[in-house]
Amino acid sequence: MGRGRGRALAVVPLAFVMFFNVSGGAFTTEGLVAGVGPGIALLALLLVPLLWALPESLLIAELAARVPEEGGYYRWVDRAFGRFWAFQNAWCTLCYSIVEMAIYPALFNQYLAWFVPGLPPLARWGVALCIIWSATAINLRGAYPVGRVSVAIGSFVLAGFGVLALVALFQPLHSPLEPWRAPHAAGAGLSVALSTALWNYIGWDNASTALGEIEGQGRAYGKALAIALPMTTLGYLVPVGAALAATDWTTWREGGWPEIARMVGGATFGGPLAFWIAAAALLSACAMFNSLLLTYSRIPLALAQDGLLPRALAVTAPDGTPRRAVITAAICYSVVAVLPFAQLVVADVVLYAAALFLEFAALLQLRVRDPYWRGGFRVPTGTFGVALLAALPLMVLTFVVLIGVREGELGGQALLAAGAAIALGPMLYGLAQAAWRR
Repeated sequence: MGRGRGRALAVVPLAFVMFFNVSGGAFTTEGLVAGVGPGIALLALLLVPLLWALPESLLIAELAARVPEEGGYYRWVDRAFGRFWAFQNAWCTLCYSIVEMAIYPALFNQYLAWFVPGLPPLARWGVALCIIWSATAINLRGAYPVGRVSVAIGSFVLAGFGVLALVALFQPLHSPLEPWRAPHAAGAGLSVALSTALWNYIGWDNASTALGEIEGQGRAYGKALAIALPMTTLGYLVPVGAALAATDWTTWREGGWPEIARMVGGATFGGPLAFWIAAAALLSACAMFNSLLLTYSRIPLALAQDGLLPRALAVTAPDGTPRRAVITAAICYSVVAVLPFAQLVVADVVLYAAALFLEFAALLQLRVRDPYWRGGFRVPTGTFGVALLAALPLMVLTFVVLIGVREGELGGQALLAAGAAIALGPMLYGLAQAAWRR
């Protein structure tokens, strides 16, 4: 890529990029607690990393070690199954990125209301554009600045929740597990909790698209996952558990962490602690958009390099940054930032599942081709064990989606949108090939 060592992502900045690709802190967990109750919420936040995130991380770490190339999961599927299936993987990614990247400016506006309530829609869109193009300015300078910003904001966010948890530990009122279930929650409250918790643990493969800009590439990716996964898990469990023990959970609501911090801090620390958490929420939303812009913009780059998008998007700066791809992605996200995507979150999950299925299948195929490969990291089990590891998160995802649809928690409209997007993939591949031949 022509990038000097000092400008590549090292392990710790990469771990913080992963942290913001997946989590960004305990924000959104307050809605989970309000929906299903303290006990089920904490159980979900504990089960999902064990049943979903850990197996996925192990498989992704081996894939990154086997194929440590810019483009990440697109290159993994291409190596295993060829260009057609790689394009389907990339297409699903581009579709769910459109939905996901509309969420973070909206999340910023949700917490901005704590400081400036009552902003009109046009002003909120203006704020969203500021978030998008500030992140674009950072991304145009390369992966290294994105990593530095992620470390700085991540440290601020985790420190804020760490102080909140520490203050809460000195004034416990009751067990954080009581009551186990909210009185208004449906009988299958665990499935609802899992669907919300699942959203907070999705995206461990995202940063792989920038593998060509990582110091140590595949080896570093596995090490960063080993840091990011426990950091994310503890970043949920510690503040949520401590705050539940020190507050009345019935007052929790979506976007309510500043008020929770005020309750925890009381008359002495409540005001400053609430300000810290509200500021951390704003910065976290910015950092999530910033880190995901880094990873999602590398997919158009890889597609353009293979002739499946206009060649202009394959041009990179001397340091390897795909500036045209970054700007193109930012323009797309600026347009969709004004659209209402709340009901299409399930489409995001389904499209992510489709892409992830192809990645897991790619690892199995690569294992069959070369069962004795020894690289930077290898899951310490045979191919059958890898298949079982791959089946576990996919079973969890399937269970959550099916139960959610049956109970009306997940909309049929969103599932239809996801299905239509997936069905478009083969047709678009044919059009891209025809354009390349011309």
